[in-house]
Amino acid sequence: MTQNESIIELGLWLTTPPGRYLLAWEQERLDHAVTDIFGFHALQLGLPEVDTLRSNRMPHRWIASDSLTVPAAIEMPPPIDEQGAPLSISPSPVALHCESEALPFADNALDLVVMPHTLELAADPHRALAEVTRVLRPEGKVVIVGLNPASLWGARQRLGHARLKLAGGQRSLFLPRAGEFIGYWRLRDWLRLLNFEIEGGRFGCWRPPMASQRWLDRFGWMDRIGAHWWPVFGAVYCVVAVKRVRGMRLIGLARSERISPKAAPAPVALNHNIHREEEGTK
Repeated sequence: MTQNESIIELGLWLTTPPGRYLLAWEQERLDHAVTDIFGFHALQLGLPEVDTLRSNRMPHRWIASDSLTVPAAIEMPPPIDEQGAPLSISPSPVALHCESEALPFADNALDLVVMPHTLELAADPHRALAEVTRVLRPEGKVVIVGLNPASLWGARQRLGHARLKLAGGQRSLFLPRAGEFIGYWRLRDWLRLLNFEIEGGRFGCWRPPMASQRWLDRFGWMDRIGAHWWPVFGAVYCVVAVKRVRGMRLIGLARSERISPKAAPAPVALNHNIHREEEGTK
């Protein structure tokens, strides 16, 4: 499967009942994460079906994708704040075609980068994250959304891959076939190596991996208690990190020590005393 096909498959899966359930949590989490991030330039890298920057107020915003296929936008409920009040929706960002491993921006040019499932579908996730580090300015922020391998959804996907090998390709998977799950703690290690400071992390979607909306609704109670009893086993996570650049400290100019000229006559006085002792012996 090519990368373009994997992106299309993810977009189609997001229209299924479990996909919309997952997307609803991600959209709400991203609306709260980006609404108070200020600056001038913001970039959404991947998943062009959803506008993750709709509640952000930066004047220059882009949605970048390496797929030439224009996907249909998925309708989402309007954003609301934590008190339930509606948030303002910004105009649609400008579409941009590029690869996540080679962004067409100068160094230190962006204030915010949102990566919804970008690392999972990237050909080289390390290089894609390093490229985001390059284009982010100091104190810029990156928001990353990914599927959690340490969850019921991740366990079912691994079981599906095992059955797929045994059945010879006759079984379907619960999640899209393409993509590599990147664990939450593994991602935190990558970010620290690139001089990012983790500002926050959240898990969500604790319902079992059910394909029908009816069964997903029956297990709605698991979302209410999952955040307290098994928070790290949510099907999806959202990480917010800040790029830190260690600055130089000006400690002052080095002062050169001057050599004192008073130490020079000492050998002369010593030679004079030796000359007197030689005369006395004679």
